[in-house]
Amino acid sequence: MNQNIFINKAEASGIIPFDLLDYKPTIEIVEFDLKDHLFMGMILKEKEFKESLSSIDFSVYTGKAVAVICSTEAIIPPWAYMLLMDKLSGYSVYTDIRSSEEILLDLWKKELQNVEPEQYKDLKIVVKARSETSPALYLLITQLMKPFVKSLMYGEVGLPKVILKN
Repeated sequence: MNQNIFINKAEASGIIPFDLLDYKPTIEIVEFDLKDHLFMGMILKEKEFKESLSSIDFSVYTGKAVAVICSTEAIIPPWAYMLLMDKLSGYSVYTDIRSSEEILLDLWKKELQNVEPEQYKDLKIVVKARSETSPALYLLITQLMKPFVKSLMYGEVGLPKVILKN
């Protein structure tokens, strides 16, 4: 009797997949455009700016990350950012003067910093290839894993690209 036994070589290799998407933050990131609170969208007049901020229901930012931007070339004095932060504090969980994409990357990096690379000591790890993942995350995960892993690879378990071997 002829038995065909198939062996999953990828599974037998002992390579463990590591997916950066598992660490992608789920927090909603919204933009707050200062332009909407400036005179003619360009000039910050203190009284009007304060009145405009006072009319906002900041509770809509509860539990969200806020990307503070100004989509015009207006000059914004530092005290205006302080005033805005005073209004947002207690509502937003993260606020910065950066784009939504930059904030997402910052938060994603913070999530990766929580990885305990010691759990991968002497293991073969392949970091999954993802087009929607920033190269900055691949830099960070390599830095975190290098001292611990037996080998670090990129791609898919069945056909990885070896990056380093310890």
